[in-house]
Amino acid sequence: MDKVSGKWRNNMAFDLQLDELTIPVDSDPAFGGSGYGPRPKDLMLTALAGCTGMDVVSIMGKMKVPFTGLRLEIAGEKAETHPKVYTKVHVTYVVSGSDLPREKVQRAVDLSLNEYCGVAATLKKTAELTHEIIFDS
Repeated sequence: MDKVSGKWRNNMAFDLQLDELTIPVDSDPAFGGSGYGPRPKDLMLTALAGCTGMDVVSIMGKMKVPFTGLRLEIAGEKAETHPKVYTKVHVTYVVSGSDLPREKVQRAVDLSLNEYCGVAATLKKTAELTHEIIFDS
């Protein structure tokens, strides 16, 4: 079972403990935050970037895709009413390398978003998840 603990610092700031790591979080200044750390909901998009990024790197490695870089850009739209869940999330994969086999890169992304990435599967319960791949040679 995964476990996280949280300790209040001041105002709206908390230190979250995950294993041996401390992650600071805070609220928007309009709601009492002071810039101590990222907002918790924004960390969901960060988690998606890490999850799908690691999947794609691993899968492309197994497929022997000769990539030299991978950058992810993720944009999310939230509902206007509480609990203001993400309703749309768009992932842009920027893959660098020469002579990249496009079909293998697409397959790696599809496998991540549709089979392996638990963060993507979780977000899909409330959000339309779309993606694009940009090939940067």
